[in-house]
Amino acid sequence: MSRFIIIKAGATFPNISRKYGDFEDWTRQGLGVPPEQVLVFDAIHDHCLPCAKEFDGVVVTGSHSMVTDGHDWSERLIKWIAKLVDSGVPFLGICYGHQLLTRAAGGTVGYHPQGQEIGTVDIELLPESSTDQLFQGLPSQFPVHTTHSQTVLSLPSNAIRLAANAFEKCHAIRIGECAWGVQFHPEYDTHIMNSYIEEQAGKLESAGRNLTEIYGTVRETPQAATILRKFAEICKHGDQ
Repeated sequence: MSRFIIIKAGATFPNISRKYGDFEDWTRQGLGVPPEQVLVFDAIHDHCLPCAKEFDGVVVTGSHSMVTDGHDWSERLIKWIAKLVDSGVPFLGICYGHQLLTRAAGGTVGYHPQGQEIGTVDIELLPESSTDQLFQGLPSQFPVHTTHSQTVLSLPSNAIRLAANAFEKCHAIRIGECAWGVQFHPEYDTHIMNSYIEEQAGKLESAGRNLTEIYGTVRETPQAATILRKFAEICKHGDQ
């Protein structure tokens, strides 16, 4: 039986969690695996990170923290991810987890020079995705849910870019054979995406953003939603 660990790198807004659950709930549902096959580890409050080799796959969630804040728990997680990648255990980092993977492999992360990307946007797969086991078979362009202010500023030398758009050059990357990072949120649905816009409405309006326009982008993201399930299948295959 495959076993997965979800590293919880923070919590969603209280209003959202009361209605829809939290990062770990959406991630597990996206993986399509039963709760008894998943260990959730709270990276902020639990200090002794588990042995990744005991699991068939690892997912690191998004966070409301910023990688550049340099929190102790985040720096510990970066070191842990670096060892995990070397071990060959399949890894998927989502948003914050994607940025931690980048740091762990030697890249840099910081605020996006054009500000925050939020809403449902289209991404384009790059040629390297055609032979990537996680992204191959997906359409060349598809919509994804996003909300992030920080980004990958420079990639590690061994990273392969898999997806991008005009705003974000590193929407998906791979390091080695089985460590992926996605800047977008495959675990979100339209309810969660709309709720994130609502929670940040004041900040967005203060920045001069058009809320009506942002809400108008929100739509279903069926192709992006398959990525978590495909990752689970890769992990199960490796367990055979």
